[in-house]
Amino acid sequence: MKKYDMHVHVWQGREERDMEIMAKACELYHVDKIFISGLCGEFPEIDAINEINDYTLKYMKQYPELVEGYCYVNPRHDACMDTLKRCVEDGGMIGMKLWIATLCDDPLNNKYIEKCIDYDIPILLHAWRKTVGQMKCESTPEHVANIAKRYPEAKFIMAHIGGNCYAGVKPVLDCKNVTIDFCGSVFRADDIEYTVKWVGADRVVFGTDMPGSFLVNEGQVLEADITEEEKEMIMWKNTAKLFNMEVV
Repeated sequence: MKKYDMHVHVWQGREERDMEIMAKACELYHVDKIFISGLCGEFPEIDAINEINDYTLKYMKQYPELVEGYCYVNPRHDACMDTLKRCVEDGGMIGMKLWIATLCDDPLNNKYIEKCIDYDIPILLHAWRKTVGQMKCESTPEHVANIAKRYPEAKFIMAHIGGNCYAGVKPVLDCKNVTIDFCGSVFRADDIEYTVKWVGADRVVFGTDMPGSFLVNEGQVLEADITEEEKEMIMWKNTAKLFNMEVV
């Protein structure tokens, strides 16, 4: 079975170390593709944004068969539109990443989402509802539902099952343009079963939030009480279709 990890990161200040860790994990666990977004602080300035995206572009060139890239943008900077165009049109990135610089349904994001619609590329949205410690512009599943309904023609990925499958799935239940990943968690395998039950296996994709543990998230899929066909859909086929890749 192929393995496409559609949610990994390199972090500002440790980019080389993160990539080395992930490359070793990919070799050890036979990962076919990883999809990188660089991250660099809650409200990063444009120079930091361009620098972290340049690292992603570097690794795309260094590992051309393994690495795909998301362009990370902070929509509070108008210059990020030039960053998005450079990374997608010139650099070959195939997605856009929104983190915690804005709530995902903030109107500041509209022109970026519209550009991604033009490019026909998915938008990866950080989403997490916390009991304590919610960050100022940290989106929840309700914010994801808002933007998905505003732009039904866009392709969104809600990360982390919104932080909790029981609270995360229901707001986006009827948003057919929202795919769900479960990365970066110690969720149980039955959380995947719950998500598949309510939205279908075709709306669930595999990610790990590396450079954290790859095996934790892979184990959740392998242990889940779903069919082998559904596991294969989650592990790579859904991601390939979402990013307009060949499924063979």
